[in-house]
Amino acid sequence: MRKTEESLNTASGLRIAMILLGIAVTPVLLSSSSLGSQLSSSGLVSVVIIGGLILTVLAAITISVGEKARLPTYGIVKYPFGEKGAIAINILMAISLFGWIAVTANMFGHSVHDLLAQHGLEVPVQLLVAAGCVIFVASTAFGFAVLGKVAQIAVPVIAAVLCYCLYVATHTDVAAPAAVVSMNTGVAVSTVVGTIIVLVATLPDFGSFVHNRKHAIIAAAITFLVAYPLLYWAGATPSALSGQNSLLGAMAVFGAVMPAALLLIFACVTGNAGNMFQGTLVVSTLLTRFPKWQITIALGVLAAIVGSMDIMAWFIPFLLFLGIATPPVAGIYISDFFLYRRNGYEESVLTREPQIKVLTFVAWILGSAVGFMTVKGLFTLTTIPSLDSILVACVAYAVLSKIRSHN
Repeated sequence: MRKTEESLNTASGLRIAMILLGIAVTPVLLSSSSLGSQLSSSGLVSVVIIGGLILTVLAAITISVGEKARLPTYGIVKYPFGEKGAIAINILMAISLFGWIAVTANMFGHSVHDLLAQHGLEVPVQLLVAAGCVIFVASTAFGFAVLGKVAQIAVPVIAAVLCYCLYVATHTDVAAPAAVVSMNTGVAVSTVVGTIIVLVATLPDFGSFVHNRKHAIIAAAITFLVAYPLLYWAGATPSALSGQNSLLGAMAVFGAVMPAALLLIFACVTGNAGNMFQGTLVVSTLLTRFPKWQITIALGVLAAIVGSMDIMAWFIPFLLFLGIATPPVAGIYISDFFLYRRNGYEESVLTREPQIKVLTFVAWILGSAVGFMTVKGLFTLTTIPSLDSILVACVAYAVLSKIRSHN
């Protein structure tokens, strides 16, 4: 068991928060615009506050588990799933993370292409995707410290450009959109939470690098209680004022496409640097023979190839499908932590316990099934499918693990 000490190569809560916000920007800008076009101003504010509160509670728990364990998510899941059983979970997460790396690389290439095309320059998208992957790899291959420095530079730039877009949107006279298409509050909160729930579920990756428990809580609070709701509100407002369901579409109405394109480009860089960092961590648990920098480069090469293909139309739904299966993993390792690991994670336990814990997989499948069914509207629990799946998996693991221990 590794102890929590500031003398380790750790980071402050503020630096962790900057990295997390850099990762969160891309999915927020994509989903917030759609939300903004379907809610009133007051409804939008209440929804992002409720979503932020839910995420803060979950994030404070998951990042604190990582701080206690001093292990990434993929090391922590060995304890509830078994050392060999965890391999299946790691493969699932590796596919999901790599998929988002490729999707974001594709988005980067198209955003830069469109920006250059406005100035009469025609550069092949494939070349721009490859150039983006070089940037992502360079931001990640040299470790956590460089990732933090990239976030410290890029996140303030993103915030400044987003504030400019917000200013333009609120100070430009355009025709008010037709009556707002009303979205159910539960569905809207679910969108705010679901947008970033996979990152929250994998926060031990960053908790393992934080100074101590206090800094872990600070990181969770700054990111999800303060910055994330503001970011979501700022991303949604131009669409709410214009009636457009995308940031680029909204800013085109206000005559400011270039700042929006620059915003998306910077967001892709910080988001994919974080995805690459997490992807490297999980793949390194599967391919232990290779140093992490080689894995990062390999991910970059593969992302350049896949991201250059015209597969996004079916690939994104596939990734969203995988995203429903990830939150229950968090429910399971949270339950495992509070039941069995509050005193720490002893590596010797792994050799004494079953290599594959079948009942844990039953709990995971139950949580995932509930998530799928609530997404499809077959029934409703909390009105937030990802939260449903976490709670069901958490309770199911607690019950089933007690049954196993009494047998």
